[in-house]
Amino acid sequence: MKIIAKASHKKAIGVIIAVFAIIVMLISYIYVGIPMIKFVENPDLFRNWVDSRGILGDLAFIGMVVFQIIFAIIPGEPLEIGAGYAFGAIEGTILTLIGVLIGSLIVFFLSRRFGMSFVSLFVSPQKISNLKFLKYSKKRNLIIFILFAIPGTPKDILSYFVGLTDIKLSFWIFVATVGRIPSIITSTIGGNLIGEKKYIIALVVFAIALIISGLGVLIYNAVCKQNNKK
Repeated sequence: MKIIAKASHKKAIGVIIAVFAIIVMLISYIYVGIPMIKFVENPDLFRNWVDSRGILGDLAFIGMVVFQIIFAIIPGEPLEIGAGYAFGAIEGTILTLIGVLIGSLIVFFLSRRFGMSFVSLFVSPQKISNLKFLKYSKKRNLIIFILFAIPGTPKDILSYFVGLTDIKLSFWIFVATVGRIPSIITSTIGGNLIGEKKYIIALVVFAIALIISGLGVLIYNAVCKQNNKK
């Protein structure tokens, strides 16, 4: 009876923690996430704000990226485009990568420490289940890197999944930075072109990025579908 009571008590605590986490996420999304994206989507306002704060502006932007990586429901593209507009393509890419790395490490350690009970708060268990084949694939690391390197693939979902595997931290750092460069740099270049009022070229860059992202989604879905049939 004591064992059953302990198990019930532990389950009840788990439910309370889960509900509390969901409430915190919703509040964070409504009061921080949405205003943050709206702020970044106003390029001139965002650039003036960054310019007026110097290094604090850089740190604040990195914090925004970290927040977006953890709360995967928030889209990352507006931040990346805003970075290109406010900081330029090179600096914008570097700052975004720093934020991405910090956010990815936080997700990695929390996923590895608390497992699926933590991951399921942010990502649908079904989406994680679609990636289970990677745990047993001999080419797992290569596939994960390729999926990260292709723009359009759900990198935030992959980030949570990686923490559930035995992938080495050193490899994950490599993937979380180098693997994201193609996706980030296209957005920051586009944002920089908008800042320079080269709208036609920016449109071409975004159109190409959109096509590649569309192909990335198709490739990701095809890989998951094919491997989950086995």
